[in-house]
Amino acid sequence: MQFSVYQESQIGGRKVNQDRMGYSYTRDALLLVLADGMGGHLLGEVAAGLTLQAVSTLFQQQAKPYVKKPERFLEQALLAAHQEIHRYSQAHNLPDTPRTTVVACLVQHNTATWAHCGDSRLYWLRGGQILARTRDHSHVESLIAKGLVPPSARATHPDRNKLYNCLGAAQLPRIELSRPASMLPGDLMLLCSDGLWSMLPDDELARRLSEQTVVRAVPEMLRAALA
Repeated sequence: MQFSVYQESQIGGRKVNQDRMGYSYTRDALLLVLADGMGGHLLGEVAAGLTLQAVSTLFQQQAKPYVKKPERFLEQALLAAHQEIHRYSQAHNLPDTPRTTVVACLVQHNTATWAHCGDSRLYWLRGGQILARTRDHSHVESLIAKGLVPPSARATHPDRNKLYNCLGAAQLPRIELSRPASMLPGDLMLLCSDGLWSMLPDDELARRLSEQTVVRAVPEMLRAALA
């Protein structure tokens, strides 16, 4: 399997960068993970880091050289990360449990499967078109789905940062799984936090990634988002 990965993160106007991202691979499988620690809670960057560790550890255990049940793996991995965050919180006697959003994608045998909790997103792109995008687990997204506010409210609604699903909360996360997606050579998978998608509209993300190589497009998108 041939692939290329480009990763970049900017702290923006925050004191702490709570985003974490990484990838693992074998001869036949590729795992992509992005987690965005929630700033309204203590140590979001710890929750994001623990998530990457837990998911990649399970991948290394099960990818021999590929994962036999992708959907089950993703569900197990995100639940393991949730439990690891709670273990950390108890071990350090924290007054509140750190929390994070997450999106993870497993690619093998020309097929991609992904899972997410919260508002970190995955975009599947081909030829400048968005074939699929995760739906945010947010209050504003539920209002849009019910037809109570227009899609443009994603960028302006006062409750746009309120999430109803994440890792590390008191209740178990609701892990949303995709259907298997058949990939073609040249397809792109973009995993990003709200630091990118909330600043640039979907059609601009797709256009920029179709007009340039990933190595050139991603830094320019981040500069535009920061601006």
